[in-house]
Amino acid sequence: MPEEIKKTPHIHLKVKLCISGAAETGHCAPDALEKTKELGREIVRQHAVLVTGATTGAPYWGAIGAKEEGGFVIGVSPAMSEVEHVKKYALPLDYHDIIIYTGFGYAGRNLMLTRAADAVLITCGRMGTLNEFTIAFEDNKPIGVLTGTGGMAEEMREILEEAHRGMGRVVFDADPKALVEKVMALVKKDKIVEI
Repeated sequence: MPEEIKKTPHIHLKVKLCISGAAETGHCAPDALEKTKELGREIVRQHAVLVTGATTGAPYWGAIGAKEEGGFVIGVSPAMSEVEHVKKYALPLDYHDIIIYTGFGYAGRNLMLTRAADAVLITCGRMGTLNEFTIAFEDNKPIGVLTGTGGMAEEMREILEEAHRGMGRVVFDADPKALVEKVMALVKKDKIVEI
């Protein structure tokens, strides 16, 4: 069956790359948001779709960059509806083409978000970012860490060393373009259909 799938001309699936980062960015490096915006642009330049937690802060800036580049952005919300997304969670609707309302709160959303993506890109983050990182790591997903952005992005190498589980499929780079290239190379190894 896989050989038949590879030869099917009408399959044109896009790679889905998640940007995971802090919703509150006061602790991030001064240029973290601009670097994350560039990360969103680079995802589009490399013909992928951006997936975010449909939130504020770093993922929102990644969505802005992706939309500025003419890309497609999917949000995965912790809320059960658009009304709850805006009123209860105070999350944005703009810069996204589709928002999926999970109704699972933040922990459930994080699981769905990382599982929906082909790879996860970590930028300046906090506890939620660490949660998404560990889910992706346990699922053996490619993970890219945008170093120099502050927060959890600066802690990931040490966390991996202290965990004594190896480096998994985690790559590091301070340059958004180089980071997306590294992650896309790992994603290509997971695909049946050539991307």
